[in-house]
Amino acid sequence: MATVLEHDVPERAYRLPPSELAASLGTDLETGLSSEKVRTLLAQYGRNELPEEAPTPLWKRFLAQFQNFLVIILLVAAVISVGIALFQHEESAEKFLDAGAIFAIVLLNAVFGVVQESRAENALRALRKMAAPNARVIRDGHVQTVPAPELVPGDLVLIEAGNYVPADLRLVESVNLRIDESALTGESVPVEKRAAEVFQDRVPIGDRVNSAFMGTLVTYGRGKGIVVATGPRTQLGLIAQMLRSYEAEPTPLQLKLDQLGRYLGIASLAICAVVFALGVLRRQHPLEMFMTAVSLAIAAVPEGLPAVVTVCLALGTQRMLRRHALIRNLPTVETLGSATVICSDKTGTLTQNEMTVVKAWTLGTTYSVEGRGYQPWGQITARGEEVTPRTHPALAGVLLGGLLCNDARLEKVEGEGETRYRMVGDPTEGALVVLAAKAGLWAHEVEKALPRVAEIPFDSHRKRMTTIHAWAGENLQLPFFAASPYLAFTKGAPDLVLEQCNRILDGGQVRPLTDADRQAVLEAMDGMAGDALRVLAVACRELPDVPTEPRAEDVERDGVFLGLVGMIDPPRPEVREAIRRARQAGIKTIMITGDHKRTAMAIASDLHMFTPGLQGLTGEELDRMDDSEFLPLAPVVDVYARVSPQHKVRIVDALKAQGHIVAMTGDGVNDAPALKRADIGVAMGITGTDVAKEAADMVLTDDNYASIVAAVEEGRVIFSNIRKFVFYLLSCNVGEILIVLLATLMNLPALPFLPIHLLMLNLVTDGFPALALGMEPAEPGIMERPPRPPKEPIIHREMWWGIGVQSVLITVSTLAAFLIGLFVFPGAVDEKKIVHAQTFAFTTLVISELFRALTARSERASLFRLGLFSNKTMLWAIGSSLAIILAIIYIPFLDPVFKMTWLTGADWLLIVPLTLIPAVGAEATKAVLRRQEARKASFATAMAAADGGEDAGPDQGTSV
Repeated sequence: MATVLEHDVPERAYRLPPSELAASLGTDLETGLSSEKVRTLLAQYGRNELPEEAPTPLWKRFLAQFQNFLVIILLVAAVISVGIALFQHEESAEKFLDAGAIFAIVLLNAVFGVVQESRAENALRALRKMAAPNARVIRDGHVQTVPAPELVPGDLVLIEAGNYVPADLRLVESVNLRIDESALTGESVPVEKRAAEVFQDRVPIGDRVNSAFMGTLVTYGRGKGIVVATGPRTQLGLIAQMLRSYEAEPTPLQLKLDQLGRYLGIASLAICAVVFALGVLRRQHPLEMFMTAVSLAIAAVPEGLPAVVTVCLALGTQRMLRRHALIRNLPTVETLGSATVICSDKTGTLTQNEMTVVKAWTLGTTYSVEGRGYQPWGQITARGEEVTPRTHPALAGVLLGGLLCNDARLEKVEGEGETRYRMVGDPTEGALVVLAAKAGLWAHEVEKALPRVAEIPFDSHRKRMTTIHAWAGENLQLPFFAASPYLAFTKGAPDLVLEQCNRILDGGQVRPLTDADRQAVLEAMDGMAGDALRVLAVACRELPDVPTEPRAEDVERDGVFLGLVGMIDPPRPEVREAIRRARQAGIKTIMITGDHKRTAMAIASDLHMFTPGLQGLTGEELDRMDDSEFLPLAPVVDVYARVSPQHKVRIVDALKAQGHIVAMTGDGVNDAPALKRADIGVAMGITGTDVAKEAADMVLTDDNYASIVAAVEEGRVIFSNIRKFVFYLLSCNVGEILIVLLATLMNLPALPFLPIHLLMLNLVTDGFPALALGMEPAEPGIMERPPRPPKEPIIHREMWWGIGVQSVLITVSTLAAFLIGLFVFPGAVDEKKIVHAQTFAFTTLVISELFRALTARSERASLFRLGLFSNKTMLWAIGSSLAIILAIIYIPFLDPVFKMTWLTGADWLLIVPLTLIPAVGAEATKAVLRRQEARKASFATAMAAADGGEDAGPDQGTSV
């Protein structure tokens, strides 16, 4: 059977009727596969994904660590040291120890580099898997959303406009279905698909109109198909034309850091060359000075910076995912910290996306609907009395139209002790299904009487959807149109549906639509919108037959207006606070919706979206403005209502022209241009189409506005942490260079460090503490600062001053320790005293840099405000580094390697105060900066008061 399924069926699928194909694949055209069979087939065929490029072997990544120019020089120096040892027999053991220690530390650095790269690669691989598209399938008789890689042959897949086809399918149902197959066949025009077609002979891929192929794009309509091939067995897999594996390109931030590291590296090498030259001129041993200079260069150049940055970015994006924001492109992390405007959809993003009809209207009657959510419980009342479709024919028309012109499904979910229902499909359509169910009209019963025979799908230009139904002999007791063989139901935007109607249902009778009727509809619509309800209209038309190719302009005209429904989608409870936090962070929130303006303004007012005052603009008003009129208004408008996806692009362009960094949300196919144009494109993970997700930089897994604000906060945290460890590394590394340079210029009896000390220093201070800084949690007030200017350098002027202060303090404390060890203690300066002084200097430098890592956790906040235990990773890193240093000092068999001496309690009493000097200096510097900022804020407040005080508060809401 496996051979038949794998090779024969995919080639014959387009020549088989759907029923025969389903039988050969062991599936059912109504209920799909069972979960048990899916598990069996998944084990048999493997995952539905194209083979990825094999990862670089571990040994290659390990060897790559030795391709660094400075490391090569160090290894050459070690080899030279071994060569000299062979000729200097009296020092051979010591030289071999030196060389062995150098090799060991270089090896440890290489291992550390491989571990860092592996962590980054694993994190990125996890993100790629999380970003894999989903597919809607029918399994066990229920519509489910599953990861596309878990599809198997025989699965029943649902596709619609905006989806990428997740596997090779034999279509069994198609409704106005068109698919862009240009990526596969080169044909630029979307192909119209016909599921009913059965071919007798072999035809090329481009002519298989009853099939859909993996990786192609559904541009219009909807369909259902049986999976006939997955993964490498698909047409895409066979010809490998759309294999698009992730390329780990450096982010702009990494490029900036790489450039910074290159400049610092050149400067460090130049200084090291000066140190070497000065040492030789002062008659010091050339080999020793060469080794010292190379070791200093390795310690001074932050060669581990790119790996730490990658790990920081990758781990940060995983933290974002836990807050429901999936980052698809790493550069987005950098941009998030600069965002100044968030343009957000209303439905489902600012609101709960659980629509509930609370009002209905027919000519002369307003109905109230009880109940909330998707449970079909609640009465429909008029003037305080319960009504039914049988007693109110006009209401019956509205309920039937909303139920039949609908693709959502209400499914029963058996729970413990109670029956619950869940909605599958669009929330707005789901609300109409629930409304009908409350009146006793259930889809599976009504569809038997009026089965759907054709449809014209919704599109964003028409803002309408139409379905055509045939009478099947069942009696629904509809007095209107009962004699017509076909009925076309239309639902959509009230004003646009009303335009297409010339009649109205009055009670149980159809009559011509008058101007007074139109005015009554518009007043009812405005009244519902004023109550923050989303309003839809329902209309119908009798048809003598079904057009071969139904067109909206033919079917939707001359309709009968049935009535209105008003539904509410309450704001998410967490959104109001998220908007407040965004405003506090200097980020303006703009609502963009296709809803009526009054509805949008009411919701926006409830969410306190004033900055100050609430100003709204409709798509129609926007169309009447040229760019010169619109550009000044773009930053002050809070609500855009009745807009199309094309308007979103214009809004983004206008905001960017005003210098804003814009995040734009979207979920539809037509939203893709705006998502691409925005600085940060945000797609909806639940309701969003595959096209929107592909165009976006970030996907919200919960479709929640609050997750955007959380992502902005995480983006700020990540960039801030990167800046912190760059600040930390540079201040320490510059200090190390200054220590050796000044010691050389002072013509001291020896240098404060041996080459092995500098290499060990690089290992214990540049690695663990720097990584721990990258994992620092958000510091207090990070969302109270204005957005970071996008062109601001990583190291700004204040930080350069801070680096200067810290490097000087580190130099002073370390040289002081070295000089104390040389000259304060009694006795002549001999080899033993030099070793003691070098131990003093090395210990002081390492511990002062570890304390410096603690103070580097914030550029402004004091260590006491942050709390010593708020970053446990930092405590672990410092503890590990201290353990290594103490082992070097106190374990006897390491003495010949590191040439350290035992430190007494009296020694520590001298060392500890010196190690605290840089940390105390850092905290003092932060205190000065805080005082300066407080003075600036006080001055700004005084100036604002002098100009008339702050704004008195929001107004009642205006229209631009």
